[in-house]
Amino acid sequence: MTRSIRPFRGLPPLLFALLAALFLSGCATSGATYADLQAKLPPPPPGDGRIFIYRSTVAGAAVQPSVKLNDAVIGSAVPRGFFYLDRPAGDYTISTETEVKRSLSLTLAPGQVRYVRIGIAFGFFVGHVYPELVEDAEAQSDIAGCHLTGS
Repeated sequence: MTRSIRPFRGLPPLLFALLAALFLSGCATSGATYADLQAKLPPPPPGDGRIFIYRSTVAGAAVQPSVKLNDAVIGSAVPRGFFYLDRPAGDYTISTETEVKRSLSLTLAPGQVRYVRIGIAFGFFVGHVYPELVEDAEAQSDIAGCHLTGS
């Protein structure tokens, strides 16, 4: 006789629903999607470039560290979320930190749009979150369903 395995057997339905809601609340599910917002965005001001920062996966949803630009906090690494900022042309460092600090250096030209994906990898205690520069075509596909998380 075979027995089916039911991992949530005996778990009250209300508790299961609360746990599911808690997991999903860590993801960006409100706010305009990139696909909806992209065509409505004005170009960066003259002399500035634009940096989109996004996290396209829900892996490690509980891990949402701050994202820093030149050591100033600019947002959080929210699963399925994105935010953007316009900055003067120049050199910048984007970093995240959990158990270890991970950084990415990039140069921004006037009028240029750069895409930085926040990835997650296994860590000893907590997932390691890291920024990586992504080419436009790949980024456009990755970020399309992500929701705006910042102003």
